[in-house]
Amino acid sequence: MRLPRDLAGLELAKLLRGMGYEVTRQTGSHMRLTTAQEGQHHITIPKTNPLRVGTLAGILGDVAEHFKLSTDELAERLFGK
Repeated sequence: MRLPRDLAGLELAKLLRGMGYEVTRQTGSHMRLTTAQEGQHHITIPKTNPLRVGTLAGILGDVAEHFKLSTDELAERLFGK
């Protein structure tokens, strides 16, 4: 699946709320999100607009690995395409 090219960091944080992530702290231009579903997991998202494609791919890969999904399954769940 092709990743969106115009997704902002704040938008991604909102999408990840559906998977149990909550913003636990913010330092400068980065947010740290944490979930307790399927074990505790932390990710850091820059508040840039838009996110670079490589950064987005890295974050999604990390989340997909935590939930034992493929990146395509996760992208489908988040972006509904």
